[in-house]
Amino acid sequence: MYKIVSIPGDGIGPEVVAGAVAVMQQLSKKHGFEIQIEEHPFGGASYDLHGEMLTEATLEACRNCDAVLLGAVGGPKWENLPHEHKPEAALLKIRKELGLFANLRPAKVYDALIDASSLKADVVRGTDFVVFRELTGGIYFGQPRGFDATKGWNTMVYEGYEVERIARLAFEAARQRKGRVMSIDKANVLEVSQFWRNVVIEVHKDFADVELSHMYVDNAAMQIVRNPKQFDVIVTGNLFGDILSDIAGMITGSLGMLPSASIGTKHALYEPIHGSAPDIAGQNKANPIATIASVAMMFEHSFGRPDIAREIEQAIEATLAAGLRTADIANPGDATVSTTAMTEAIVKNLSA
Repeated sequence: MYKIVSIPGDGIGPEVVAGAVAVMQQLSKKHGFEIQIEEHPFGGASYDLHGEMLTEATLEACRNCDAVLLGAVGGPKWENLPHEHKPEAALLKIRKELGLFANLRPAKVYDALIDASSLKADVVRGTDFVVFRELTGGIYFGQPRGFDATKGWNTMVYEGYEVERIARLAFEAARQRKGRVMSIDKANVLEVSQFWRNVVIEVHKDFADVELSHMYVDNAAMQIVRNPKQFDVIVTGNLFGDILSDIAGMITGSLGMLPSASIGTKHALYEPIHGSAPDIAGQNKANPIATIASVAMMFEHSFGRPDIAREIEQAIEATLAAGLRTADIANPGDATVSTTAMTEAIVKNLSA
């Protein structure tokens, strides 16, 4: 039995998570395994109910399940709360509490969606890489931090073990892909980046069969939009990974297409990389594909079922090849389908 905590969250979160749950239920029927889904509030939805973005009850449920599925959090309603009470603070806390040190963000261009990219078709065709972003260290967590009337300050710090464990995951993933790792840093300016590079080079000694290259982050941002096919596995720190993975996301056509996994030693959380999109919340317009693709990552990384992950990906590809488009991935003049219609089509293709 697979025990999953579902956290719909805010905005379009409940709508896209409902689509992912429908896919999991269909897979349960098809393959005969039992799946238990327990829903908990998080983010603004939790704040409205309990006065806090992340309750101990939700956190405890996440500690005692096989995987967590998160929709999206935040929105204008909660933007003016003190920093420590904002949804983003709750996201940082849950990652830290669950030890989710690695964020995996695939950037894959589906053939059916080549025209949805803002880049030329010949540039993006065949793009298929993954960003490994370190998630619990770096400048987002460094101390000291603060600001006063005249200045603000943050500290970027990395411990050796933090760099080593994310590097090992990246090298291991590359062994199952094309065998190439690109480590992204700013070692020409930042001492912490030179330290990062030194540790990655040391870890590489255990993975001599994998090719290791290094690139400065400013050049990497340019190269991702100039020639994305050159990348296989990218490994980088928290801040750089945050920026580069969003750049990578947009070259695929829409953030609504991209899943992610946040993985630790004992726990894992899966979520689309898009936000809560309050402007379309409740209108049945959201693209559920990123959340459904996150379920594919869940089956591969948490449940050890890459075969089911491929089934989900093939069902998504078949649905797109049939011409179905939500508004975010449609070309001008194209007919669009609703969140539920896209979900139903993917579920039908799973049954085929």
